[in-house]
Amino acid sequence: MMKEKNDPDQSALWETHLSSKHVYDGPLLQVYVDTVQLPDETKTTRDWIRHPGASAVLPVFEDGSVMLLKQFRYPARRIFVEVPAGKLDPGESPKTTAERELFEETGLSCRHLEPVGSLFPAIGYADEEIFSFVAWGLDEQEQGLDDDEFLLKLRIPFARALQMIASGEIKDAKTISVLVQTRMWWEKNGPFPVDFSG
Repeated sequence: MMKEKNDPDQSALWETHLSSKHVYDGPLLQVYVDTVQLPDETKTTRDWIRHPGASAVLPVFEDGSVMLLKQFRYPARRIFVEVPAGKLDPGESPKTTAERELFEETGLSCRHLEPVGSLFPAIGYADEEIFSFVAWGLDEQEQGLDDDEFLLKLRIPFARALQMIASGEIKDAKTISVLVQTRMWWEKNGPFPVDFSG
């Protein structure tokens, strides 16, 4: 559990919010410039982005393979291998988002969906939290992609996905995190039909 700012162990780290300026209002992101007081009582500014949050889900088949996706990401100008994921809609729970994104991006529905953790992918400039899930007991139908979504499905052994982290073939932070979180969750909660070393 995270300690509060008045805890003596962390009081020397806490920055105090003084004021905010809303500088960009977009359909997904809100950008702010805040004035803060540092622990030594000097003042500075912090540029940061408000994000609604997201869910990411790793679908695991009975044979131990997983479904990942290939997608072009414009800011980095490259194709990434990723887990299915998407932003939270207003009033939507992370679990509902995970189920929706799983179906829309892969055509998969699941009988079991469990949270395995969460992550903050850009703590230096955004408040986005991504909630991680593992799905199994899968049924496959047609993808329900948005008009501006172009994805390729990639079904591979779980162990191969982990190897792709080590080789640098998987560079997406949420995907790395969800794969590792899922492995740790299953090792604790098992049984699971995956040979992680294979």
